[in-house]
Amino acid sequence: MDLLHILPFISTAITFVFAVAVLNRYRVGRRQHSLFWGLGLVLYGLGTFAEAYLALGWSALLLRLWYLSGAMLTAAWLGQGTVYLLVRRRGMVHALTALLAVASLVAAVAVFTAPLEAGAFRLGVPISTQYRDLLTRGGLMVSLTILLNIYGTLTLVGGALWSAWLFWRKRVLLNRVAGNVLIAAGAMFPASAGLFIRLGWADWLYASELVGAALMFLGFYLATQPQPRAAAAPNRV
Repeated sequence: MDLLHILPFISTAITFVFAVAVLNRYRVGRRQHSLFWGLGLVLYGLGTFAEAYLALGWSALLLRLWYLSGAMLTAAWLGQGTVYLLVRRRGMVHALTALLAVASLVAAVAVFTAPLEAGAFRLGVPISTQYRDLLTRGGLMVSLTILLNIYGTLTLVGGALWSAWLFWRKRVLLNRVAGNVLIAAGAMFPASAGLFIRLGWADWLYASELVGAALMFLGFYLATQPQPRAAAAPNRV
């Protein structure tokens, strides 16, 4: 196996360490945005693990899990964590969460009941290149994939940039400005996966996932560094 195909394993390790750190913050502080970020990161890690495994051999279960977690749900649930952080109208946030949960359930049913063509699997070919030949995607699945990714990208990237702007405007907690910018930049790398695939650069999807996970982890680390009690902040990460 060449270096490029080892990258999903590295991405998986980084992402699960990241998820543990975020979920530990939820355990300590019981802040709901940490719970949903942690859930999104677990989905991210499951997607990269499935991708790594499928470079070595066939698994119908992991193909479905790769598509559901990596292609459909990760961005949306990460973005939902940002919604919980930034939106103060709890009723609206809870309603959005309920809608996202229903959409995720429908997505799971669609993915796990979709017909497979296991005989078309080609060992050593990136799954992002050949999944269309393996998994029959109906209109509902394609529509949900597009909608969930749009929602996730807008809320995660847009929310991180909005938070960075709020801190920068008030000239406080500049570490959180840098942290949120890195989170937004990191989120854009896996979000660009479709572009890499359309350009025929499917292998580089692995590198983009690794860079994205690393940048978001670094951004999280910077944004959560302790500050003097006198510092004021519009939002707590």
